[in-house]
Amino acid sequence: MSSQTVRRRPPGRFSVFVAGGAVAVLAATATVARAADAPIRIGVIASYSGAYADYGRQFDAGMALWLSENGGRLAGRPVEIVRRDAPGAQPELAKRLAQELVVKDKVNVLAGLDFSPNAFAVGAVAREARIPAIVMNAASSGITTQSPFVARVSFTVRQVSNPMGRWAARNGITRAHTVVADYGPGHDAESAFEKAFTAAGGSVVGRLRVPLANPDFSAYVQRIKDQAPQAVFFFFPSGGMPRAFLKAAKDRGLEEAGIRLIATGEATDDSYLEATGDLALGLITSHHYSFAHDSAKNRAFVDGIARIAGTTMRPSYFAVAAYDGMQALALALAKTGGNLDGEAVMTALAGLSFESPRGPITIDAATRDIVQTVYIRRTERVNGALVNVEFDRFEAVTDPPTP
Repeated sequence: MSSQTVRRRPPGRFSVFVAGGAVAVLAATATVARAADAPIRIGVIASYSGAYADYGRQFDAGMALWLSENGGRLAGRPVEIVRRDAPGAQPELAKRLAQELVVKDKVNVLAGLDFSPNAFAVGAVAREARIPAIVMNAASSGITTQSPFVARVSFTVRQVSNPMGRWAARNGITRAHTVVADYGPGHDAESAFEKAFTAAGGSVVGRLRVPLANPDFSAYVQRIKDQAPQAVFFFFPSGGMPRAFLKAAKDRGLEEAGIRLIATGEATDDSYLEATGDLALGLITSHHYSFAHDSAKNRAFVDGIARIAGTTMRPSYFAVAAYDGMQALALALAKTGGNLDGEAVMTALAGLSFESPRGPITIDAATRDIVQTVYIRRTERVNGALVNVEFDRFEAVTDPPTP
C-alpha cells in the first residue's frame, strides 16, 4: 500500500449531510411560501361610531370594492383590515390606537384617518415606526410635511376652496362674506378662498367663525345679511352643520335679499344630500368628487359600491379615496416587488399617477400630497334624486401655498 493513508469518510455521513441540506432547503422554501402567503395587515383608524360613523362605513365600502375586484390580494398576498374606532377629532386616542396597531397587531400600513388632528397624531407614530400611512380623508394642509411616512389620496380644504374663490370672482361676484367652522380646516377654507378671491379682484367684507358644537346660526346669518354682500362662502364639516346653516339662511331670507350661497363640497356631501333635502337646491359648491361624475370608471365604481354595500349607500368622497388608497398601495408594491419596507413604499408612492373614479390623480413626488381636478357643481334634482352636477372644472390643482 502507498505510504499515503486513505482517510475513509464515516459511513452515512455524506448522505446525512445531503439530507440535512435538503431539509434546510425545504424549510427555507416553506418559510418563503408562508411569508408570501402571510396577509398584508392594514390598520384603519376612523369614525365607526357616533355622529360621523358614516365615514368609517364609506372607507370600508371603498376598500372592500377594490379588494373584490382584485381577488382580495395586494402584491399577490391576502389582505387583513384591522379596524379601530376613533370617533371624531380625538388625536390622543388616534395616537394610542396607532401605537397599538403597530406594536400589538403588527400592521404593515396605517390608513383611514378622517379628521386632521388624528392624522397629525398618527403621522408622528408612522414616522417613529417607519411604516407608511395613507390619508384617506383628513384635509388640513401640512399633514404630509409633518412626516415623511405619510401620503394623501384625498384632498385638502385649501385645494377645493381656492378654485371657488377664483370661480366666484370670474362670475360677477365682487363682494363676499365668509363663515366657517372654528377649527383648522375651517381656517384653511377661509384663508384659501379669500386669497384667491381678492387676488382676482374681489373684496371680503366680513368673516365669521362659529363653534363646531351646536351653533345657533340665526344670529350669524343676521350679521351677514346686515353686511349685504353679493355672496356668502361657507365651510362646515359634512353632516348636520351645513343643513342647519342652510335652514337659517332660508329662514332669514338671504336669497330674497339677493345674497348667493357658495361653499365647498362638504355642504352637499353625497351621503347626507337627501337628508339635507331641497335646502340644497341650486347651491354652488367646489369639490373633487361627485356621485354623479360622468365617466365610465365612476359608473362602474358606483355600481360596485351598490353591489358591496347595498343600494341605500351612495359612495361619497370618503369611499372613493379609500378605493384609490388601495390602488395606490397596489401600484407602489408593484414597483417595490412586494417589499413592504416603509422607505421603499413611500418612495414608490411619490409621483404615482392613475385614473380614479373622480378623474386623473397624482401623488406629488415632492410633497406626497394629492394633485387632481376640482369641479364646480350645482345641486339639482335629476330623475327624482338630488345630485351634484358638475359644470366647470379646474385641472391639476395642487394644495395651494399657505398665506
